[in-house]
Amino acid sequence: TDLKLRRQQEFWLKQLLAEGNAGELQKYFGSRMEFGTAGLRAAMGAGISHMNDLTIIQTTQGFCRYLEKNFSDLKKRGVVIGFDARAHLSSGGSSKRFARLAANTFISQGVPVYLFSDIIPTPFVPYTVTHLKLCAGIMVTASHNPKQDNGYKVYWENGAQIISPHDKGISQAIEENQEPWPQAWDDKLIDSSPLLHDPYAMVNKEYFKDIQKQCFYRNINKETNLKFVHTSVHGVGHKFVQLAFKAFDLSPPFAVPEQKDPDPDFPTVKYPNPEEGKGVLTLSFALAEKDGARIILANDPDADRLAVAEKQESGEWKVFSGNELGALLGWWIFTCWKNNSRDTRAIKDVYMLSSTVSSKILRAIALKEGFHFEETLTGFKWMGNRAKQLMDQGKAVLFAFEEAIGYMCCPAVLDKDGVSAAVITAEMASFLATRNLSLSQQLKAVYDEYGFHITKASYFICHDPKVIQQLFDNLRNFDGKNTYPKSCGRFKVSGIRDLTTGYDSSQPDQKAILPTSKSSQMITFTFANGGVATMRTSGTEPKIKYYSELCAPPGNSDVEQLKKELDELVNALEKHFFQPEKNKLQRKTE
Repeated sequence: TDLKLRRQQEFWLKQLLAEGNAGELQKYFGSRMEFGTAGLRAAMGAGISHMNDLTIIQTTQGFCRYLEKNFSDLKKRGVVIGFDARAHLSSGGSSKRFARLAANTFISQGVPVYLFSDIIPTPFVPYTVTHLKLCAGIMVTASHNPKQDNGYKVYWENGAQIISPHDKGISQAIEENQEPWPQAWDDKLIDSSPLLHDPYAMVNKEYFKDIQKQCFYRNINKETNLKFVHTSVHGVGHKFVQLAFKAFDLSPPFAVPEQKDPDPDFPTVKYPNPEEGKGVLTLSFALAEKDGARIILANDPDADRLAVAEKQESGEWKVFSGNELGALLGWWIFTCWKNNSRDTRAIKDVYMLSSTVSSKILRAIALKEGFHFEETLTGFKWMGNRAKQLMDQGKAVLFAFEEAIGYMCCPAVLDKDGVSAAVITAEMASFLATRNLSLSQQLKAVYDEYGFHITKASYFICHDPKVIQQLFDNLRNFDGKNTYPKSCGRFKVSGIRDLTTGYDSSQPDQKAILPTSKSSQMITFTFANGGVATMRTSGTEPKIKYYSELCAPPGNSDVEQLKKELDELVNALEKHFFQPEKNKLQRKTE
């Protein structure tokens, strides 16, 4: 089959050359995929701009050489490699094939490889790095991207995703190691190597043992009448969420039959991303209605994210935003810690984290309860690395979240984990049911106590990098050179932080405290009415995203007025700062 595919590709390439099709040749061979802190993410297919056998071999050769420079004991400790269920028939690429080629590269250099023998959730890779004290980890996945995509995600020895300068060092090493090493293509060689280990059984046992440390109400779990539906959206999550429920003594959730088995074509959804909301959950709603389940738990295809929906008394389904579920989980995890902590003075060493574009609800809870809250740059690479720093100082990091439905509920995994988040949410819901409370009612109680935090986030699609650059340049030169907007429609701007340039109007020296990056766009506007809005580019998709929030002090219960004010602010943001018609931007709803 490999030979047949290669001949087809060779024929296709010769055709392009014969036709002089410069456009297509440029598309596939014009520029190499850029290796960043998120690793690689691109469509599977031919050429250096796509995910294929050659680019995986080249990337892994560079990564191997970089690790050799950084770890004198690499050949003693080794690396872990996992993969999801993605496959691309027309190019022959698949996550499993790419993982085996990566393993072959390391083994050829005498490096032990812990290669999972079957598909796993992404959080199992950082867990294994930490648990086995390995030098690094690789997860071959494109998470919730469209079906033609794949990715190569990298973890450092601390169990967190890599941050700068590792990305630049690895990228340089890839450039220096592009010619495939002898037998680089022959992945069958690994099967007889004493350097190949399979951590699947061990991790399946130890991970579920570790997450049980977050199980506080086993008796309630055993007796609850609450029913749950779970969907893995054609990804890897089904088996592992079933095992997590068993570990917590919960009855297994009803699995959406059409979506429970891995299928790289994702046939029942337009986008395999539960963050998109109700469209992805149509089959889950139907099953829940049929079986009388009140709560739906949905993982993305690599099971590192979680979406939750709950049936309301009106019969409607409410899909919680990432910020709302972050508020609930933050409240729950702190409450469990407080109820089980023997030493109340230990609160001075308790931390929670969230990304700068996520809701500030954890900050409000921390201020009232007396623990520490920190915000980081966007993405779990920052939260994971910061959590490890704090843990190394003897601090307890109870929880971290980002609005893009990512939650770190268990310190054994320094990354977002949709499996532990699903079962902890189920225990929280079961406990609340004994108090005759729904998740929605408890969310209102959290806001009543700590202040309402109303959020709204969306994005525009733009495939032209020049348009994106121009849009942000316009914001930085709004009323003449080097002047930011003073207002947005009727809303007065009171502060600006630009993490691309490092400018922050709120600091005495006007320099931002959080790290800056010239390679990505990110500007945050604070408004006189207490609103905050951030505009940023995505590192993995052709999107310009925005996040907005209005925070009210405890006691302000006029939620509808807050929502109306935020809607008007968002409309002004879209009209004056995005200018979708002028910039030909495609809205999310389109």
